[in-house]
Amino acid sequence: MSDERPIGVFDSGLGGLTVVRELMRLMPGETVVYLGDIARYPYGNRSDETIAVYGRQDARFLMRRNVKMLVVACNTVSSVALAPIQEQASDMPAIGVVQPGARAAVARTAEKKVGVIGTHATVRAGAYTNAIRQLDAQVRVYAKACPLFVPLVEEGMVDTEIARLVAQHYLYELVDTGIDCLVLGCTHYPLLMETIQATVGARIQVLDSAVWAAREAHEILADVGALSSRASGGLAESQFFVTDMPARFGEQASRLLGRELPRVQLAAFEELAA
Repeated sequence: MSDERPIGVFDSGLGGLTVVRELMRLMPGETVVYLGDIARYPYGNRSDETIAVYGRQDARFLMRRNVKMLVVACNTVSSVALAPIQEQASDMPAIGVVQPGARAAVARTAEKKVGVIGTHATVRAGAYTNAIRQLDAQVRVYAKACPLFVPLVEEGMVDTEIARLVAQHYLYELVDTGIDCLVLGCTHYPLLMETIQATVGARIQVLDSAVWAAREAHEILADVGALSSRASGGLAESQFFVTDMPARFGEQASRLLGRELPRVQLAAFEELAA
């Protein structure tokens, strides 16, 4: 049995493509419908109420395109509004990135000291702390908001002296706590992986929540017999939507994914708000 419908993935901007990259690596025959809400990014500085509204709108946009699964590739929405989105999706799997990242951290920390970095909203919600402590109450979690990382990624400034200085400003404090794992609690942050790893040192494992979310998506689709029957080539038939600047997004996305994307389409706000 197979299911050739696409996987729906959304984020506030470019960062969710790190999840798409992992989905394509694990399941190269799958197609994706991606929505990047560029016009309203970053979500991490918004109120929980606004984030929940945006998340439900994004999910509905994808559900109208007959997706077989929703991946909330935004840690902020996963932290604040995953439950109502799952209720909205009702008859299809809908996963976020928090629980997979939390499970990976608990499995890998020897010192039972885990650092989490994310947006203000993700840290404020305490979603990673709660998820990790539910899995192992003895793990100590040190969470820190790193709001400047997202604009650095969106502006293409990942390999710059500014990025290195910002990483040092945010991360040295976490290193001093004695953590042995650091969860990247924002899907933009893996694009700063080299800078972050160099800042915290080789002793600390840096865990990309996008990797673990993609693995969970693969496991769920395999369990219900909904994987595509194609062996490869799914990206060429995938669809990409953004709420602003499609040409710029297409250039950035092609560099990130290492291949030319299909045409990036503009998502109308009228449809998002419908």
